[in-house]
Amino acid sequence: MSKVKYYYDPDTLSYRKIEPKKSRRYRNIALFILGSFLFGLLSLVLLMNTNLINTPRELSLQREVKNYELQFDLLNRKMGQIEEVLANIEDRDNNIYRLYFEANPIPEEQRRAGFGGVNRYKSLEGFNNSEMIKATTKRLDIIKKQMAIQSKSLDEITKLAEEKEKLLMAIPAIQPVKNEDLKRMASGYGWRSDPFTKARKMHRGMDFSAPKGTPVYATGDGKVIRADNGSSGYGKHIRIDHGYGYKTLYGHLSKYNVDRGQKVKRGDLIGFVGNTGRSEAPHLHYEVWKEEERINPINFYYGSLTAKEFENMLKYAAQENQSLD
Repeated sequence: MSKVKYYYDPDTLSYRKIEPKKSRRYRNIALFILGSFLFGLLSLVLLMNTNLINTPRELSLQREVKNYELQFDLLNRKMGQIEEVLANIEDRDNNIYRLYFEANPIPEEQRRAGFGGVNRYKSLEGFNNSEMIKATTKRLDIIKKQMAIQSKSLDEITKLAEEKEKLLMAIPAIQPVKNEDLKRMASGYGWRSDPFTKARKMHRGMDFSAPKGTPVYATGDGKVIRADNGSSGYGKHIRIDHGYGYKTLYGHLSKYNVDRGQKVKRGDLIGFVGNTGRSEAPHLHYEVWKEEERINPINFYYGSLTAKEFENMLKYAAQENQSLD
């Protein structure tokens, strides 16, 4: 209810009611309308710039979002660096490691394969930055998969390296009698004159002439499968199975230094030169077998001879002289 105002009239000695003028009433109405308009306009401006009316909590959340966007950008840069390093490792894996160990390279499509089937990133949809989050997560998943493939590949390379090392140690690679203990390399692999019948005969080993009792060494890692004199012509002899299809035979020994079933390493002392069996003089008859075929031992001395010594051995081994057994 509006207040009624009065004034004192000295002429009539009474209080009279003050009547407002019509112009003032119109002015008040106009001021009210103008104030309402200005208030609405100010509210619209504030709505267009919400930062002016955000609460401290909302401002804090906005700062966090900006920080997360920055962290995602940094994460993507780091993933780019990881991808470069991984690509370098993959290149060396395919073109050096696997090439050296004669293993098939891993196909590029296998390394770069994505993830099929169900939508793995459905839970990341519906946010303001969903596409950025999904792209980063997918990129990270691919890197993890590539690393898993590369890790498995390196495990395989490690096994291949271990197997290669075993193979290299198993292959006969040294002379069974040391050079300083040799009188001479008496006879090589090939057609030779038989010392007893004088007939031309295939000699399937090499004869090393040395005094009786000269040490004889295993030419590669392996397992002794025979140490006896039960094979015609060889007398006391030793046979070693090196694995990978390789075997070696050491004939006409005077005595053994190993037993059947014993494992030996390259360079181990296994016996001593003798003159047992079908032999004309003290010497070691040495054979190399590959897949049950006797092959020329001349190709298996790279671990103990210099280039000059090997050249001399080739010359002596090529002579069609008389063998000692």
